[in-house]
Amino acid sequence: MSRSERLLDLIQILRRYRRPVSGRTLAGEMGVSIRTLYRDIATLQGQGAPIEGEAGLGYVLKPGFMLPPLMFTDEEIEAIVLGSRWVARQPDTRLSEAATDALAKIAAVLPEDLREDLDATALLVGPRSELVENIDLGTVRQAIRNERKLGFLYRDAGGAASERLVWPFALGFFDKVRVVAAWCETRQAFRHFRADRMSDLNPTDIRYPRRRQVLLKEWRVTLDAQRRQPDA
Repeated sequence: MSRSERLLDLIQILRRYRRPVSGRTLAGEMGVSIRTLYRDIATLQGQGAPIEGEAGLGYVLKPGFMLPPLMFTDEEIEAIVLGSRWVARQPDTRLSEAATDALAKIAAVLPEDLREDLDATALLVGPRSELVENIDLGTVRQAIRNERKLGFLYRDAGGAASERLVWPFALGFFDKVRVVAAWCETRQAFRHFRADRMSDLNPTDIRYPRRRQVLLKEWRVTLDAQRRQPDA
């Protein structure tokens, strides 16, 4: 492994930690001596990386740091292109445009040989689902980000309609359908709503009482409990 690759690996490892991590832990993960680790930390700090801390106290990388130019392996490039192309084919117009713009920004800072690999990847995305939502998924995503209650009209598989007021915390993208995971005030339980059956969105400024991360954790616990139940 070259020194430049080692420095990039160190940045990636530091990104995984939100609290200060000891130099010995970092050295162990990288397979280098503690002396080499300290030298690499000093090098990155000298290049402008916002790494805070010192020997004996631990190190932490401040959020938001990017180390240009971006360098990716072949598989990382394939993952980026495949994921971006898939999102670009989704019916969420704003998210689709964001995926295309993000890929263009990445391509702009890649070295020429990697940029050619980006354009020439052989991994393709199939045609988009014929199901089209009548709602703006961007509004749903904003309600999730801002932890705001969301009202809408929902039709079940039989066509029966009901008004719902929910606490949305996740949006699932599947091949043929988009699904909103939320706590439903009407049913007083976690529910999943197909986006193609939702209409008359009514975004509110009312913050729901629990944090999104807490709801997500409780929802996962509920799903695990349901999976463990024996078949009737």
